[in-house]
Amino acid sequence: MDDATKGSRPVEILLVEDNPGDERLTREALKEGKVYSNLHWAKDGVEAMEFLRRTGRFANAIRPDIILLDLNLPKKDGREVLEEIKSDRRKTGAKCWRRSRAIRS
Repeated sequence: MDDATKGSRPVEILLVEDNPGDERLTREALKEGKVYSNLHWAKDGVEAMEFLRRTGRFANAIRPDIILLDLNLPKKDGREVLEEIKSDRRKTGAKCWRRSRAIRS
């Protein structure tokens, strides 16, 4: 902890991403950018909603300040997750950013 973060709490970030490589890159970018944060990783839309609802293994999860949401996810698509978040604001007061990577051949 440096002087800039002394006395402040880390930003709680929920990354909803199925690609382990993108998860690693996100961690590296936050570290390189010296973002004082705790990164929580949900690998699909079902895990994301369990985290936000604090159910199952996420019963003690901290509410995220920011959600980085991939739109192309297994089990429950990111668009479905976004609709659920929007329909019930009690799940989270977090800001949600959508992200998706277009693959061109």
